[in-house]
Amino acid sequence: MSNNLPPIKVFAGTNSLYLGESICKDLGIEMGKMHVDRFADGEFEVSFDESIRGAEVYLVQSTFPNSDNLMELLLMIDAAKRASAATIVAVIPYFGWARQDRKDKPRVSIAAKLVADLLTVAGIDRLITMDLHADQIQGFFNVPVDHLYASSIFIPYIESLHLENMAIASPDVGGAKRANAYAKYFDCPLVLCHKQRAKANVVEKMTVIGDVEGKNVVLLDDIVDTAGTITKAADLLLSAGAASVRALASHPVMSDPATERVMASGLTEIIFTDSIPYGKDNPKAVILPVAKLFADTIRRIHNNQSISSQYLTKQ
Repeated sequence: MSNNLPPIKVFAGTNSLYLGESICKDLGIEMGKMHVDRFADGEFEVSFDESIRGAEVYLVQSTFPNSDNLMELLLMIDAAKRASAATIVAVIPYFGWARQDRKDKPRVSIAAKLVADLLTVAGIDRLITMDLHADQIQGFFNVPVDHLYASSIFIPYIESLHLENMAIASPDVGGAKRANAYAKYFDCPLVLCHKQRAKANVVEKMTVIGDVEGKNVVLLDDIVDTAGTITKAADLLLSAGAASVRALASHPVMSDPATERVMASGLTEIIFTDSIPYGKDNPKAVILPVAKLFADTIRRIHNNQSISSQYLTKQ
């Protein structure tokens, strides 16, 4: 790090301490000291235990479970602003509320825009996040957004499997762009699963578009919540003649009964990043670390270097 640049200080919220520590280890710095005091009624107070005046401050916090972690992050930002940090960068590997990115029916909120406004008003100068549920959320911010892709983590893993006769699949039409980027990279067929929802988190009907006979299929998604879509898609692909199906998903939300569904499905394995912690016992789950990706990005931002060169594929 250049001596002419302000010092880097990295702090992590309560549920992202594991990630903050790994990022700091990669950067070769000590993680900043802060603590959260909780009141009996659930209210809490954030305070930094060291000076951050004039520092380049990175605040690591995925917003899951959504409400408490988001509020904690907002208080961290406010405290950093009031402590005279030179710049405040929110590092949000998993950006919660991103599924509410538009008005898809009358009289509903656009929560992703509201969260963007809250973060901006609180005082962030920049956002670093990964695999947003909808790319357009970047435009909800009036500060720079560095949108990272887990492809730089997933692609080497897929290559290590040495799969023959591979096909890339998306569990819904909305993920077609992401899946197409992987299919082009691997020069293999693209398969789509078309789903119809009865209501949120409930898939009513699904059909396969494309030929999967004898193919080793890799399903791609950004979030696995209840795992209804991903497991239904996997079983459908197997019934259509696929030799094997494995899934890649950036964010393991994995709300109950997701783990049980994955275990009971025909999935060979399901590969996540550790953008949010997944602590359930699941022999089918493989967890890949994201700390290096975020540490490299922090290093490049600090040194005013381009970050696009680290992408293996853009989506």
